[in-house]
Amino acid sequence: MMLRKSQSAFTLLEIMLVVTIIALLLGAAIYKLGGNVEYSRHVRVAADIQGINTQLKLYESMNGFFPTTEQGLQALVVQPGTDPKPTRWYQLYKETPKDPWQNNYIYLCPGVKNPSGYDLYSAGPDRKPDTTDDDWGD
Repeated sequence: MMLRKSQSAFTLLEIMLVVTIIALLLGAAIYKLGGNVEYSRHVRVAADIQGINTQLKLYESMNGFFPTTEQGLQALVVQPGTDPKPTRWYQLYKETPKDPWQNNYIYLCPGVKNPSGYDLYSAGPDRKPDTTDDDWGD
């Protein structure tokens, strides 16, 4: 007598159905996480601007003035060679801070939005200043 082994396996249809369900779940998860990436970039800009503001206030307290627009945030990295030259300069950053899109933060002194101080913001994802997507860290 011959014994017949019972074979059980998944059909191609069942496997394709499971793969499709997994792909749909992954797609939905990626879609839901997409908004969190933009939110985290905004939070990083706000934190960076707060940190840079602190360093600029330290620079101003040591020298009596903020760096000019021409000197820019680079004045926190290397000692400015143009007037007004700081009397007490310390390196406050190892390199110029970059926003989440790997661009330099925009620094204007005196500022357009804040004429008695300075403006500091990120150009945002379009990398163009003075557009609607500029991020002021508010």
